[in-house]
Amino acid sequence: MSLTKENYKTRLVDNEINELLKMFGAISIEGPKYCGKTWTALNHANSYVLLTKSDNPNSDYQKALINRDLIYKNDYPELIDEWQSIEQIWDDIRTKCDEDGKSGKYILTGSSVPVRPEKIFHSGAGRICKLNMYTMSLYESGDSEGLVSLLDLFKNKNIAINLNTKPTIDMYADLIIRGGWPASLKYEKRNYYRLPESYIEDVLDHDINYDGVKRDKEKMRMLLRALARNESTLVNNEKLINDIQDYTTEEAYQVSRNTISDYLDVLEKIHLLKNQLPFAEKIRSSIRVGKKTKRHFVDPSLACAVLGLKQEHLIKDLELFGFMFEALVVRDLRIYIEYLGGRIYHFHDNNSGSEVDAIIELSDGTYGAIEVKLGVGKIDEAANNLLKFSKSCDEKPKFLCVVCGMIDYAYQRKDGVYVIPITALKP
Repeated sequence: MSLTKENYKTRLVDNEINELLKMFGAISIEGPKYCGKTWTALNHANSYVLLTKSDNPNSDYQKALINRDLIYKNDYPELIDEWQSIEQIWDDIRTKCDEDGKSGKYILTGSSVPVRPEKIFHSGAGRICKLNMYTMSLYESGDSEGLVSLLDLFKNKNIAINLNTKPTIDMYADLIIRGGWPASLKYEKRNYYRLPESYIEDVLDHDINYDGVKRDKEKMRMLLRALARNESTLVNNEKLINDIQDYTTEEAYQVSRNTISDYLDVLEKIHLLKNQLPFAEKIRSSIRVGKKTKRHFVDPSLACAVLGLKQEHLIKDLELFGFMFEALVVRDLRIYIEYLGGRIYHFHDNNSGSEVDAIIELSDGTYGAIEVKLGVGKIDEAANNLLKFSKSCDEKPKFLCVVCGMIDYAYQRKDGVYVIPITALKP
């Protein structure tokens, strides 16, 4: 018996949660606020504890401060939401999992790392399994028809499929501004921007100081703007520093560098950023592989919120629209490939400057290369870039694919490159 209401919308992680609860004593679901962690965890729990900080003497948080034994209900699986508010909870759960060795006892959820990790004495390895959760993909929200699986591409299946709905530029503007927030699905289009904007303000007012360190709100806001302006690019810390403030001495530069590094670290720890790592030397080719990370907000709607963008702004600036569309596609590809047990990367050749937007790799090392284009006019260019990339690799990609926005059919070109609309994809 689950605790959620009848209108719960199934998530891809539901299957993984079911499997992990059979294997481990506890699982820890980590991810951004408002992405549905608590709601999803409740769908698998028989009891719950809410440890959101509160002054109410009857709250679970205040009870746990007095005596943590007061909050454990022993009706499994038991959800402990925002567990990191009281770091010792982690060691409690590890001990309770060791007591009888049973699986499926606890589900922990949280949107930031513990404030005082030194209070945690055991890793939880073998007892507590960590699971990443993100905002909703288009497939989960019902905006992708799911006619083409990533596994179909890895298996080199012949694909010739027509969508039931023709994508429009207005539709993609709506999807980007709305984001993958479950609560936003019921909003009217004119209000899609409100939740992401509220999220950013909440981060600036509270989350950036989660560890008790007072950080400059306006400087963090400027950093967020710099990151949003450079969404889906290989921007380095030096460029971010230059975007934020002037420095006149080497000492001032070093202070700025340390500040930026700290602020970026905070944004990753509170799950606001989810960066795309370089593909490293895994292709074992003779070309010099870049080491830069491609920066992304965990959801493109947040980048738009930081810049104050609405649907009409994207439509008027198609270059900016293209970057935000790439962020949307990368978000979905990350969700899909991690569901399949793999990882997502990007590729950059330091010598020629050529890039591949996304490399998705399964756990067995096989990988596919993907270029992202909003319009059909750049499909040939993207396909040629992928073919050139493949030719340079000693270990060839399993497939090449252009993920495009403005087409209503999926097919494979004569040169072998797939062309797939993002609204057709699923894991």
